[in-house]
Amino acid sequence: MADATEIADRSAVPAGGSYRFTAEDAFGNETEVILVLCEESPGVRAWVNNCTHEDQRFDAGRGAAIRDGEIICPRHGSMFDACSGECDNGEASGTALPGVDIEIEDDTVLLTDDRYDYLHDGGVNDGDDGPGSTSHLSF
Repeated sequence: MADATEIADRSAVPAGGSYRFTAEDAFGNETEVILVLCEESPGVRAWVNNCTHEDQRFDAGRGAAIRDGEIICPRHGSMFDACSGECDNGEASGTALPGVDIEIEDDTVLLTDDRYDYLHDGGVNDGDDGPGSTSHLSF
C-alpha cells in the first residue's frame, strides 16, 4: 500500500489505554490521534484525541482511561464507545468522535487517512523543550 504510513505494531496499543501520535492536516495543523483496542475487526480504532464536548484530551501522555470498551473523558466523565466513537451519556451525549482511517497489515497499524500525514509518536508538544532564552532583560 503506497499511501499508507506505518504507525506502530498492534501490540504497542495497550489494553485499557491508548497509543498516541501526532499527524498534520493539509493546512499544517497538528492533531493528536489515539489508537485504542476494539473488539470489532480489525481490532484497533483511531480517534482524534479530544472530547467532542470541550477541547479536553483523552490522553495527555499517560494513556486514555478506558473501561468496558469505552473511552472516558477525564473532564466530565462522558464515555465514548471505543469501536464506534459514539457517546450516549454525559455532556457529550449524542456526539461521536472524529475518526481517523487506519488499516492493519501483518500486525502493523498503518495510517491510511488522506486527510493526515504522520509526524511523530507522542503528542503535539512532546520533546518540545520550548524556546531558548526568552529573557532580554539586563540589570
